[in-house]
Amino acid sequence: MHFESIFFEDYILNDKRTTLGRTITETDFVVHAGHTGDFFPHHMDAEWCKTQPFGQRIAHGTMIFAIGIGLTASVINPEAFSKGYDRLRFVKPVFIGDTIHAEVTISEKSDAKKPEFGTVVEHVEIINQRGEVVLVADHILLAKRKETTT
Repeated sequence: MHFESIFFEDYILNDKRTTLGRTITETDFVVHAGHTGDFFPHHMDAEWCKTQPFGQRIAHGTMIFAIGIGLTASVINPEAFSKGYDRLRFVKPVFIGDTIHAEVTISEKSDAKKPEFGTVVEHVEIINQRGEVVLVADHILLAKRKETTT
């Protein structure tokens, strides 16, 4: 992790970066359930899950979002900040033992309400070890411009 100033003009449409992987563990399930209070049997009851279509416990979607987005946090950019996420979808289940990584693509750039900033959208895909997209979201950034447009 390091600091790097990246201004609105520095973001290039379709630029892509890929993170390292992270294996999902049973400890992740237990800790996330404790943090969120989500002890639904889909995540916590191995025997009940054997009777369900997936046949095993499935990861909390919010946990995969948190871990997946955490994988993207490798650069601290003092010139931009997150406005949030849009179009979040849990596409496929993630199981204990799956390894996920993130692929981030600059998908949109536009003017912001304040002329000294621009809006950047990073399309984030969380992908498992089989190359399957398991989660998607659009990360919205507000980035300073090098020069203010008039």
